[in-house]
Amino acid sequence: MERKEFLKRGFTSLLGIAAIAPLAEACQTKIVDPGTSSTGSTNGNSATNCSVTPSETEGPFPTKVPANFIRKDITDGRTGVALAVTITIKNANAGCAALAGALVDIWHCDKDGYYSEYGGSGAQNVNLTTVDFLRGRQTTDANGLVSFTSVFPGWYSGRAPHIHVHIYNAAGKSLLVTQIAFPYDVTNTVYTTAQAQGYTKGAQNTTNERDGVFSDGFTTELATLSGSVSGGYMLTHTIVVNA
Repeated sequence: MERKEFLKRGFTSLLGIAAIAPLAEACQTKIVDPGTSSTGSTNGNSATNCSVTPSETEGPFPTKVPANFIRKDITDGRTGVALAVTITIKNANAGCAALAGALVDIWHCDKDGYYSEYGGSGAQNVNLTTVDFLRGRQTTDANGLVSFTSVFPGWYSGRAPHIHVHIYNAAGKSLLVTQIAFPYDVTNTVYTTAQAQGYTKGAQNTTNERDGVFSDGFTTELATLSGSVSGGYMLTHTIVVNA
C-alpha cells in the first residue's frame, strides 16, 4: 500500500500520527545489500610471521612493457564491480619492515575473463592486442604501500579468480612474481548476483583448492576483501619478498 493512498483514506484522524508511522513503514519494500567480507592471510604482520610469499607463474598474459603503465587507475574503460586494491610490500631480510621504493606491477582479466594485449588465437580467442586495460605500475611509499583502482576480475575455465603481481627493487631487479587469490564467499557473491554489472557467466568453475597454481597451498596468497556489489569492494594484501 502506498503511503499517499493510505493518508487519503482518512486514517490520520482516526489513528493519529503515532499509529500511522509503523503501518506505513510496514508497507514499504526495501532492498538491502548487506555486503560480504572475508579475512585473508596474516603473513607479514610481524617479524615472527614473515614467510616469503610463494613464487608463481606470470601466466600466458604478462604485461609486455610494464614501465608504460605507471598509473593508479587501471580500469581504462573496463566496466564491472568497483575494486580498490591496496598491496603492502615487506622485506623478510629486514624483520618484515615495509619496503619503500619497490616497483609493483599488477595485471588481471576483465569481468568476462579476458586479458588485454593478447588474443586472437590459442588461450584467448577474443583479440585484444590493441588495448591495455587492467595493467598498471606503482612505486611503494614509505609504508610499503601501493594502491590501484580497478574492477573485480571475472573468471575463465581452469583458473580460480586471481591478480598477477611482479615486484622489482628500485633498481629494477626482479624480486618476486606471484599471484593473489580471492576468498570464495566473496567471488561467489559477485558472480551470482552482479548480473546488472555484467557478470553473466555464473559461479566460477574452479576453486582455489582445485586451481593448478594455488592447489599446493594459498594461505599466504589469500587477500582480505570487504564491501558489496552495489558499493564496490576493497582488497588488501601483504606480499613478503627478500630484498
